[in-house]
Amino acid sequence: MRGGKSGWFGVANPIDVLSLVPTRRNETITLLSQGVCILFLSSCDTIRCPKRSKIWFETMGEKMIPFVFVRQRNSKIPHRTDQHLGQYFDFPSQTNDSFLIPSLTLMLPLPPIMHQVPKTLTKQGGYDHREALFGIPPYGGSIAQNLYYTEDSLCDATSINTRSGYPIRAKDSDGNMLPWPSPYILMVDRGGCSFTQKVRNAQRVGAAGVIMADNTCLCSAGDSCHSDPGKDCEQREPIMADDGSGSDISIPSFLMFKQDADLVKAEVMANHVVRIEMQWSLPSPDDRVEYELWTTPTDTISRDFQKDFKEAAVALGKRAYFTPQMYIYDGIKSGCQGVDGENDCYNLCTNNGRYCATDPDNDLDRGISGADVVKESLRRMCIWQHYGQDDGVGAAWWDYVNEFMFRCNNEEYFANNQCIKDAMEHAKVDGGKIDECMEDSGGLEGDNQNNILEVQLLAKDKSGVVILPAMYVNRVSIRGSLEFPTVFKAICAGYASGTIPTVCAMCAGCPDQKSCIANGYCGTKEAQESVSTMTLVYSMMGLSFVFCLVSMIQQRRYQRQMQDQVKGIIAEYMPIDEDQAQSTSLAEEDGEFT
Repeated sequence: MRGGKSGWFGVANPIDVLSLVPTRRNETITLLSQGVCILFLSSCDTIRCPKRSKIWFETMGEKMIPFVFVRQRNSKIPHRTDQHLGQYFDFPSQTNDSFLIPSLTLMLPLPPIMHQVPKTLTKQGGYDHREALFGIPPYGGSIAQNLYYTEDSLCDATSINTRSGYPIRAKDSDGNMLPWPSPYILMVDRGGCSFTQKVRNAQRVGAAGVIMADNTCLCSAGDSCHSDPGKDCEQREPIMADDGSGSDISIPSFLMFKQDADLVKAEVMANHVVRIEMQWSLPSPDDRVEYELWTTPTDTISRDFQKDFKEAAVALGKRAYFTPQMYIYDGIKSGCQGVDGENDCYNLCTNNGRYCATDPDNDLDRGISGADVVKESLRRMCIWQHYGQDDGVGAAWWDYVNEFMFRCNNEEYFANNQCIKDAMEHAKVDGGKIDECMEDSGGLEGDNQNNILEVQLLAKDKSGVVILPAMYVNRVSIRGSLEFPTVFKAICAGYASGTIPTVCAMCAGCPDQKSCIANGYCGTKEAQESVSTMTLVYSMMGLSFVFCLVSMIQQRRYQRQMQDQVKGIIAEYMPIDEDQAQSTSLAEEDGEFT
């Protein structure tokens, strides 16, 4: 500890080490882990601060919370703070002409101070963002933690430095900056590798959530966003899609648009603490649930679901509204329509390359083509418009899909008109109406727009669906395997309290939900009979107990009656016995006097 013209502060009883260096005018530096707030109210542009600079300490409740003010003011250090300062520091005995603070080291056993987002960043209603289609978000909850920004791309898991980034943190005994203190939310720039890879690596280093900072402006943002040199704006919003490997990611992540992300990064890189909240609100439930399935006619994963779920859809009735969505590709954006308007993608597309689908058997010369898939997709959407759009149940749509899968779902009959006609007849679908719908919507020939397929393209872009099949309940993606119990439970959970349909109350918790819906009760027929038999047995046992109880009462009553009768008879004969006894006594006495 030293004092004198160049004042140094000594420290007693070190516990936690915190090194702070003055920076800019009117700048606040908050170090959360040690709970110390340092506020520079005036210039310390050089190492040597203005003379008569002061250091103040204030108290908050019963705990010592240091606030360090460096400011120009012609007064001495207030005596009222000396008793607090003396616990941790030795001060020069007099005010010096100069005050040297090459670094200030505090060692205080203080609890952390919680900081919220600065008011300059607070935005009514929150920031516009896009949620990732992977990870497990806590629906109905939120995550509020301090934000740290890393300039690392997070593409290489082996080279991530958790001791870097912003805001600047305290240093350990080796002089290295402390790691990001858990729990925290990590901000990382977009680019360099897939979204899933970045978020996965952030999860591995302990992040509770990830904010992906967009590095490209949207053209629709206009003058509110400034693109980096050499980068053009984007016409379409980026989608944080799952690349197929995101099943191991459990933390949530958002994409923040560039104009907002730049403001947050600037605040963090100025070494200011930013506390951010990621919030998820459940869709407002009511007495009707909406659910939709994204699939294709050649999708094998959703086949069992489409075979089995008709009975559930019918049982739910108008309390649930179903919408089938057919996934097709925009051929123009995919480059399948040439400059002359011709189809450049062979038999993968219809309408001169406008609407396309992948070849399910990967053989362009034989089997089912992409154009066949587009045609069947249009047919199913027309069937839904005529037989399901009004009530949201679409029993005939489910029947047709099942009949098609049973009769036509192979290379030979997939595009066979007679097979398709038979499937529609068995499903009681009017083939003439469906053919007319397909033609009136724009058809599949020539360079013509098809209204129904255009709606599907817009819905696909809006939903951000990439991996098929995909199920949404109340506009929330159902993450997990597409199975009957998963979807049925999700639908039943989407109703407002007090509006749950009877079929949900009866079957949602049943081990075999399909049988419960079909039979009207939970369990098998044998189980029901078994229950009836047991009920009969218990009833018989109860009757036997009552009979035995009545018998015991009657027996005791009979015994009491018998005892009373015997006592009565004995009572009648008791006088005779007494007379005989008296006669005998007189005779004996007479004999003695003879």
